[in-house]
Amino acid sequence: MSTALLQPLQHRLAALEVDGLRRQRRSTETPCAPHVRVDGRALLAFCSNDYLGLASHPQIVAALQEGAALYGVGSGASHLISGHSVAHALLEERLADFLLPHLVAPRALTFSTGYMANLALLSALGGVQTELFCEALNHASLIDGARLSRSRVSIYPHGDVAALEVLLKASTAATRLVVTDSVFSMDGDLAPLPALLALCERYEAWLLVDDAHGFGVLGEGGRGAFEHFALRSSQLIYMGTLGKAAGVAGAFVAAHEAVIETLVQRARPYIYTTASPPALAHALLASLAIIGGAEGRQRRAHLSHLIAKFDAKLMLQQWRRLPSLTPIQPIIIGSNQAALDVAATLGAQGFWIPAIRPPTVPAGSARLRVTLSASHTIEDLHCLIDALHALEARETSEAES
Repeated sequence: MSTALLQPLQHRLAALEVDGLRRQRRSTETPCAPHVRVDGRALLAFCSNDYLGLASHPQIVAALQEGAALYGVGSGASHLISGHSVAHALLEERLADFLLPHLVAPRALTFSTGYMANLALLSALGGVQTELFCEALNHASLIDGARLSRSRVSIYPHGDVAALEVLLKASTAATRLVVTDSVFSMDGDLAPLPALLALCERYEAWLLVDDAHGFGVLGEGGRGAFEHFALRSSQLIYMGTLGKAAGVAGAFVAAHEAVIETLVQRARPYIYTTASPPALAHALLASLAIIGGAEGRQRRAHLSHLIAKFDAKLMLQQWRRLPSLTPIQPIIIGSNQAALDVAATLGAQGFWIPAIRPPTVPAGSARLRVTLSASHTIEDLHCLIDALHALEARETSEAES
């Protein structure tokens, strides 16, 4: 191969290495759980999005096996050709029923990933007559969907309802769409959804909410951010993922039936993608039953207890924990290399916590992204807190000497 072809790529990779931004994959040898084996080492993991601890739940594992026996391994085609199974149809019905208290005339549509769902939503609902009002800290999938939409895009500062109102009031677009995460994946805080919905109803705009990190976790019944804030409106569009708290894979959109039919007819990521395996949909039926039942409530209660304990017991002097009432607990370290060093030291002590760096977070705010799961024990949490206290004290002492 020509050196001229390789050199630009090698230079970019070298620059990532110098800046402390090169990412590394690690191979897990055990099911997703707090105690895992990674690259031959036993680690206590605080890094997955398996918030309810359902990824290896025996009932869901059994449902997946049953689904494979009933429907086979693959779907064989896109949903609009021959890949739409009765398992997909039943899951969509159950998801629509699940969100029924918060949406008017709801219907649900499943996707292979949350990234794909957001690309589908914004590319299908957007266009030259549409203006998107996007939260500054939106997930990459929403950013890329906005770029593909051919819409005018206005960005409002994080959580700034007043700035958003100024933009909405000035807009002359035929269709207006406010786009936001519910739980921000790197900060763990919540969008002010009641105030956003009030603006959308005042200025005749849709409110599209990516509830990837809220579905299954927030709300008494695990219905996510809409239940948490007691929202109900025909102007709400909901995207939830099924590979985080739900423990399996995929995503879904729930909204007014006209929105969903528009996606079926116009969303290229839906139309031109092979449907996900029906066995996954069958497994998700079991997951949804757990989320909405007594066990789901118990798991959410334990998770809330862990979050409260972490908030009360972690006392940092040099590093900074961002305030969060969700399972996402960021600890700001500062520079890229410092965050990498802290993560590496914790790794040597048996903890798996990722160092998150730009462009995922702003420069100078590299952090540990601690995520809690209902499968963690109080003892697991205390081990982490003790390790963080000891390491920060050592880092502070070394910096002062």
